[in-house]
Amino acid sequence: MRRRTAFPAALTSLGALGLILLSPAAAHAHGDTVKVVVTGQRAGHVTADITWENDGDAVDTAVAATVNAVSGDGSRTLGPWRLVRDPAAPPAGWSTAETLPPGSWKVSVDVGFPALGHGEREVGVPVVDPAPSTGGPTASPAPASPPASAPAPTPTPTPTPTPSPAAEPAAADRSAAWWTAAGVCVTAFAGAAVGVLLRRRRARRRP
Repeated sequence: MRRRTAFPAALTSLGALGLILLSPAAAHAHGDTVKVVVTGQRAGHVTADITWENDGDAVDTAVAATVNAVSGDGSRTLGPWRLVRDPAAPPAGWSTAETLPPGSWKVSVDVGFPALGHGEREVGVPVVDPAPSTGGPTASPAPASPPASAPAPTPTPTPTPTPSPAAEPAAADRSAAWWTAAGVCVTAFAGAAVGVLLRRRRARRRP
């Protein structure tokens, strides 16, 4: 029974040794340590360069690193944060996704893979002032005055029709014609009455 249990254990040991021996040849060519240089910060993001210690080549593999920050007075600590590739500083640039608040910070970076490495630096994050206003103080608009009431329309007097000069002679002619006709009628009536009386008198005188 002991021989059976010892055989798998030996296989496990050989497998672990094989993994060590089969580690990337590039890592052995560059050395077994990495150089970490904390370059500062950009908009609060901690930035660092990671290269191989022996030849200074950039680490082109995945990196397992943690970032910790302590305030200048030691009252605040931030992290651990993870380093990610910094597209603004290839090929050796790395940065944090998180940001440091304004102030003075002691930043330390510890790398565990693909090799051991350590770096630290004092980093100052300035206070960003808000963008100044381009225009001066804007005066508040004066309240609009109520519209003045329109004056009541003045009634237009209706002109009194005045008889035209041509109408007056026509009216006078009509009046004269009326009186003339009336006089003729009265004269005719009177003449007829006188004729009747004369006839009656003549009739009385005859025997």
